[in-house]
Amino acid sequence: MAKTTLTISSKNYSSWSLRGWLLAKFSGLEFEEVVTAPDDASARAEILLLSSSILVPCLRHDGATIWDTLAIAEYLNEVRPEAGLLPADRIRRAHCRSICGEIHSGFTTLRASLPVNLKGHFPGFKIWSRAQADIDRVCTIWRECLAESGGPFLFGERTMADAMYAPVVTRFMTYDVKLEPALAAYASTIMAMPEMQEWIEAAKAEPADIEELEVEY
Repeated sequence: MAKTTLTISSKNYSSWSLRGWLLAKFSGLEFEEVVTAPDDASARAEILLLSSSILVPCLRHDGATIWDTLAIAEYLNEVRPEAGLLPADRIRRAHCRSICGEIHSGFTTLRASLPVNLKGHFPGFKIWSRAQADIDRVCTIWRECLAESGGPFLFGERTMADAMYAPVVTRFMTYDVKLEPALAAYASTIMAMPEMQEWIEAAKAEPADIEELEVEY
């Protein structure tokens, strides 16, 4: 069998790479990382939100090539159902898919205004009203999920939803977004995961910076 690979771009800046990588880690699938340099044209377009077709991350496994993050999530759920990437209950499973779809296709102002930057920290960052509306919606999603599940993850146990929202957690940390206690506890749970700690350590070791994402306010 051909080796399993996951193509990713910058660990410091790429939200989509983080999602795909976490999904693969959550699934327990063994894979080899293939890193595309941030100065690669396609990787840069993905990170800077300049591409309508996002081809990173890309999972290659057992003859399949999957490059959309939700498609990766669903594929991994098929090949590794024991990992519990989706809740067992039909209604909760539908809810999980819905909020994953929402973060996958929406929150464009949040993405543009608060770009992922794990090495950055901007206390007192000015958040514009349209971005605040996106933040409020994310908080509503988290609040409802945690109230239903009791935590510590959105659906109690770790699912694809936690991988999909992990980059948002990092945005909130980077830009000093204030959270109510229950949501702050969830954010801390995500940041404390061994997988997140591994990713962040690697992100901080990256030598390359993308000037457009080094905001100063």
